[in-house]
Amino acid sequence: MSSAPLYRALADDTRRGIVLLLLRGSYCVSALARMLNVSESAVSQHLKILRRAGLLTGQKRGHFMHYACAGNRSHGRHDASA
Repeated sequence: MSSAPLYRALADDTRRGIVLLLLRGSYCVSALARMLNVSESAVSQHLKILRRAGLLTGQKRGHFMHYACAGNRSHGRHDASA
């Protein structure tokens, strides 16, 4: 299996920032957008790339999808109001 998709996914500064945040806990799109000072639409597009590379998992909680790094069992839980 080629590691090119992984390297492409991590080539962007914003995506690396998302991964660093998600290593600390799980967040929804709106919380990530606020913390990174980018639009929710941009965060969604970055999350799609990271998920396709197998780096993230998502879990629906109420109306929000919360994302975390795949395999990160010690992640905390954060909501949109955090």
